[in-house]
Amino acid sequence: MSVSPDSQNERQLPFTPEVLRTNQAREDAAQVKRALAGEPEAFDCLVQRYQPVLYNVALRVTGNPDDAQDIAQMAFLRAWTNLHKFDPGRRFFSWLYRIALNLSLTTKSRRAEITEVPENLASIAASPLEEIEMRQRRQSMNKAIASLPLHYREVVLLRHMGELSYQEIADALGLPEKTVKSRLFTARRQLAEQVSRSEGHMT
Repeated sequence: MSVSPDSQNERQLPFTPEVLRTNQAREDAAQVKRALAGEPEAFDCLVQRYQPVLYNVALRVTGNPDDAQDIAQMAFLRAWTNLHKFDPGRRFFSWLYRIALNLSLTTKSRRAEITEVPENLASIAASPLEEIEMRQRRQSMNKAIASLPLHYREVVLLRHMGELSYQEIADALGLPEKTVKSRLFTARRQLAEQVSRSEGHMT
């Protein structure tokens, strides 16, 4: 029996990335439901499924294997503790991914504060005037980022602080990759405008 091209295309549809992600989300939702019903082994399945992913994300953000391992474990602990608050209308992976990312970014920020270069060492690498200009530029950028709407601010932080790919950000936020790129483009433009205005006021 011959098979028409349309029939072949229909058979291939279930293997598209979007459909596979949807199927995975349904499987995750079923495991969450079982875990909430008193079957902790269902959550163990989610841990096994996403442990490598969370570890790799945390490692990419922090650059520290020990921190990455701790963050992955803490992310699952927080997810388990707050599982009753999970919205079934959302993707479990996106929810879990965000927990891990927030922990990773917080850890990286704390590490940066601890390892901040002392003033006397910084002066060796740059003149006093250059150091002041660099500090003012960092302050301007930080203020500009903080003033961005949340949906723009999060893609900037994930891309430039978390150093995630567009696809990883899309997975974390549950958005199409093209939306991530569009938001990042707009956010960068707004940042450039705000920093330019800020530096203009300082001159």
